[in-house]
Amino acid sequence: MSGVDRRATKSEVRIGFKDFALQQLSDTQCSARVVLAWHPGEEFVGTAEGEDSPHGQLRSAAEATARALEAATHGQVELTVLAVKALTTLETVLVVVSLSSRVDQRSERLVGSCLIKEQPAHGAVLAVLDATNRLLSIYLR
Repeated sequence: MSGVDRRATKSEVRIGFKDFALQQLSDTQCSARVVLAWHPGEEFVGTAEGEDSPHGQLRSAAEATARALEAATHGQVELTVLAVKALTTLETVLVVVSLSSRVDQRSERLVGSCLIKEQPAHGAVLAVLDATNRLLSIYLR
């Protein structure tokens, strides 16, 4: 271990996770809602609907997070969820997401992951935040 302190500094700004809800709309559909917090009193909400299956719940959560992040950047950053998957590796379960970001005319591929501690769909939310935190710190000042 190099001894480098990885805590966020005042110059390394990160949007905060506030709330996540996943609800079943019907036997086949679900809805995800993500709330992200910025400065006190400033919140951004993203929603998405999808298939009510383990994969559909992961994807809906990732899509809702992407929509909330786009709102936080006031449309300066476009995010597309390319893939989301729960993987079992090294005796643990991870959610891994792959996204494409578009800023002006430049596209970039982003990847993030999160250990699943409770609800897999919540892990998808945190994996999207992991994938985008450095990119978004430029636009959230």
